[in-house]
Amino acid sequence: MTSLDDLIEKARDLRTEGHSPGQIADELSLSLETVTWLLIQDKNKSTHNSESPRDVHIDWTNVSSDALLLEQSAMMLTRLFTTHTKLQTPPTTIVGIAISGIPLATCMATTLESKLAIFHPAKHNAEHITGSLSGNFAGVKDETCLIVDDVITSGRTIHDVITYLVSRGATPVGCCVLFDKRGIKCIDEIDIYSLYSISRID
Repeated sequence: MTSLDDLIEKARDLRTEGHSPGQIADELSLSLETVTWLLIQDKNKSTHNSESPRDVHIDWTNVSSDALLLEQSAMMLTRLFTTHTKLQTPPTTIVGIAISGIPLATCMATTLESKLAIFHPAKHNAEHITGSLSGNFAGVKDETCLIVDDVITSGRTIHDVITYLVSRGATPVGCCVLFDKRGIKCIDEIDIYSLYSISRID
């Protein structure tokens, strides 16, 4: 995808396939605001209805579609976290944020010999105000939890995960992401460990 029109078309295609705006935002590594804007554009006009939101699209499908490259990315995140954390022991549970954080979290849990939990963000399901934890994976009560996702766009999802974990008796100890689009170092006093920081310069 190399142009805005390509993004508009991809967002429309995903919507037609039944994806919610929140899921489209995850699929395209964009903010929910940007996806909402993409979906209201008139595809038959050469100009767009309003000024586009300030955002950066990250296409990492060359990595995410290759199991070995994905595993190596997770290994880099693991090394980044273990090198810079002050924890004396690994977190007991790795919390992968659906969908793109799950494969990274799975690889990291294997390496760190931790349990695996899966968090479904609120933007994927309007019935949950702050999201929900999958019942098919590890619980989080009394666990030290490392949160894992692919991209931080606004930080809202990470905030929701932290809030959820604390409310369920867990102790968040960090958050690992591949890409940080906002230069966020900390959310709710929880350190962010990112491999790449993305900056937009206008």
